[in-house]
Amino acid sequence: MTAVKVIRVMGTSDESWEDAAHEAFREASQSVDDISGVNVEKWTADVEDGEIIEYKVTTEIAFPVQH
Repeated sequence: MTAVKVIRVMGTSDESWEDAAHEAFREASQSVDDISGVNVEKWTADVEDGEIIEYKVTTEIAFPVQH
């Protein structure tokens, strides 16, 4: 049986929530090896003058614990 660790990572984008999720994954993958899953936990956005100016996602990044 493999133990899995989960961390929370926030990603942001001025384009879309999908881009924000990709950003969270890219940032996590710079310091975490063997990511096995990404769960988008929360979708939010900053709004200014009636327009979304920044998309944000809070993700849970899962990876196996190395022994």
